[in-house]
Amino acid sequence: MRALSIVIALTSFTSSAMAETAQVGPRPAYLVSKMKDGPLKTRLEACLGQPVKRTDFSIGHRGAALQFPEHTAESYRAAGVMGAGLIECDVTFTADKELVCRHAQDDLHTTTNILTSDLADKCTDPFQPAANGQKASADCRASDVTLAQFMTLSGKMDAADAQATTPQAYQDGTAAWRTDLYATNGTLLTHRQSIDLIRSMGGKFIPELKAPKVSMPFDGMTQADYAQKLVDEYKAADIPAKDVFLQSFDLKDVVYWIENESEFGKQAVFLDGRFAAGPFDPSRPDSLSPTMGELKGMGVNYIAPPIWVLLALEDGKIVPSAYAKAAREAGLQIMTWTLERSGPLNGGGGWYFQTISDAVSDDGMVYEILDVLAQDVGVVGVFSDWPATTSFYASCVGLP
Repeated sequence: MRALSIVIALTSFTSSAMAETAQVGPRPAYLVSKMKDGPLKTRLEACLGQPVKRTDFSIGHRGAALQFPEHTAESYRAAGVMGAGLIECDVTFTADKELVCRHAQDDLHTTTNILTSDLADKCTDPFQPAANGQKASADCRASDVTLAQFMTLSGKMDAADAQATTPQAYQDGTAAWRTDLYATNGTLLTHRQSIDLIRSMGGKFIPELKAPKVSMPFDGMTQADYAQKLVDEYKAADIPAKDVFLQSFDLKDVVYWIENESEFGKQAVFLDGRFAAGPFDPSRPDSLSPTMGELKGMGVNYIAPPIWVLLALEDGKIVPSAYAKAAREAGLQIMTWTLERSGPLNGGGGWYFQTISDAVSDDGMVYEILDVLAQDVGVVGVFSDWPATTSFYASCVGLP
């Protein structure tokens, strides 16, 4: 298969080197240079130019999506080069129920070239141009195509131009702070291929079971079948459960793994998206249902909210939120997302930093925020669109 041969070619000549020393490039030095003077800046400056090792603290969010098309071989390989100990494949399924790496079942119109390919007419909702005050739109799903058809597509940066009048223009729209330099022919991957690629780089696995956009059961496949299929592909590849951190925003998936695949379930990650379901106040974790203690009682050991949920401001200082403290007190391990996804942190930093926006003025805050997350909140892993940032920090301060 064309894609598999490309994956092998991409990894064969450097995988052994990546297992020893990461390549972080100029960005860590740039971020350090923007920091205000103080002990943390001094410590990080002393590490510039020193070897950086792969670290499980550094999680490649969809690979290295700041510059490479997400969930492509190129993006995963870049994350491995930058020292990400864990690399994420978001998992969904095709029309023939094969697992593939995509951030959502319905994102092919923004993350691939499907609208300008021979598969455009397969889309649930074909392209509609902007007209009469209506934005351009499309809905193209992995479940609209077979695996063989999916593998003919190319990955691109996740973006769309809502004012477009042609499919070609719609597929443009990349944010100015990202790049299309590497986005011309991203290599899509099945979940199995992602396992082979990440293993070849000495990495670990943090797959997310994405919520289906089709009704379940789908062609006889139930949600439980879907959750089990994910585990089965790691078993078939002889991947130890200790190297796999299954994820889902659906607590029912996490509980399924805990109850049916105990070795995998013990480090399954509950992605806490309850902020999207209604009123949510990280200063009042006692208002959440289930509570932190109840989650622990279910067998959940890992929880992963967005960065802003874990942080608060006290007298202008960034500190752990009440949510973060409650999670730790309940014995939950904490991961968080997503660093390097907001673009330049000018004027508050955007959605991911909303609870501390008054303290966020520029990119010099990245390592201060990361330091609070690591040292005060006690997170064990940080998802990043540019893993070099987190790998450098972890290596410098001695995190595993």
